[in-house]
Amino acid sequence: MILKVNDKNHEVEADPATPLLWVIREQCGLTGTKFGCGIGQCGACTVQMDGVAVRSCLTPLQAAVDKEITTIEGIASGTALHALQQAWIEEQVPQCGYCQSGQIMSAHALLANNASPTDDDIDQAMSGNICRCGTYSRIKKGIKKAAAELALTSTTKIENNG
Repeated sequence: MILKVNDKNHEVEADPATPLLWVIREQCGLTGTKFGCGIGQCGACTVQMDGVAVRSCLTPLQAAVDKEITTIEGIASGTALHALQQAWIEEQVPQCGYCQSGQIMSAHALLANNASPTDDDIDQAMSGNICRCGTYSRIKKGIKKAAAELALTSTTKIENNG
């Protein structure tokens, strides 16, 4: 079957009930998505399916067919980091880093739907992502920094085109 990941079609062979996580990692060769708990509680495996953050350890392959899957590898634009990735670096968000791809993917889905999230919006959107190192305040700072950068970029594009 064909799985579209990061705008690229991948021919995959797996039982339709296979968790999307394993297909992404093993057949697509995209290892940025991490295995954490295997029961959808930690968020380390978060990817986006049609723009919605989902836990790939619980999502069967069959649910992803004919959908747009985006992983951490797919949010940058060529060699330019996404604003979230850059903010993560500038704010020194990661400590061990294991959960961060899932954190970024949840934050990316949030910002795609809410360009100016409040603290409560961030808390709600990120509630399913656990950071054992406790970098939650830096994660929130990173999201706010990225939101401000994306707003600035959007304003600049409008001014340059208008």
